[in-house]
Amino acid sequence: QDKGFENITIDLIYGTPTLSNANWATNLNTAIHLKVPHISAYNLTVEEKTPLQKLIQQNKKENVNEATSAYQMQQLMDTLCSHDFEHYEISNFAKAGRYAIHNTNYWKGVPYLGIGPSAHSYKNNLRCWNVANTQKYMAGVDANKLEIEEEFLSKKNIFNEWIMTGLRTQWGINTEEAKLKYNHQWIYELLLEAQTHIAIGNLSNKNNVLKITTNGKLIADKIMSDLFIA
Repeated sequence: QDKGFENITIDLIYGTPTLSNANWATNLNTAIHLKVPHISAYNLTVEEKTPLQKLIQQNKKENVNEATSAYQMQQLMDTLCSHDFEHYEISNFAKAGRYAIHNTNYWKGVPYLGIGPSAHSYKNNLRCWNVANTQKYMAGVDANKLEIEEEFLSKKNIFNEWIMTGLRTQWGINTEEAKLKYNHQWIYELLLEAQTHIAIGNLSNKNNVLKITTNGKLIADKIMSDLFIA
């Protein structure tokens, strides 16, 4: 900021076994005090086949406590939204108009190009990604022959990803507009399944736009998976 950079983002992680609620509040207040316009905050996830998972299995590290993680997510939402941050995506908060451009395009299904080791690209129904190994990637650049893997997405895959990425955002998914792109029966099944979550306040449906509510954000993955077409 002292050098003139204005569009700055920081990443935070919560739900770690050593992070108390008080320390998490301090972290959030520090981030607000820094006056950054964009904050990404992620709940600690223990991925398979990682050193962390191994240490937890060996009882050398504590596992993630779901109740604490949920409480700290609520702290996160309450604190940042009370300081004029928009909770525009499950893990992302921004001051007005300061959304992450690349990620917003990703969530909205806009084609994108990834450059660098393990970077992903997407266009139409094709997703591809570069080799993760840096040396192999550089060798491919020198030889003008990149090592790339790819997958073609079925129409059902694309529909389910539209549900997942759209519901993660504050813009939600427009089921009426979706009828122009997707199978009408899928839209019917989606709306039918959504009724349960609407009834208990996890989803809202206004002007044909489905959105996850504040309460629903605590179980967003569960809601989205319930709405997927099998």
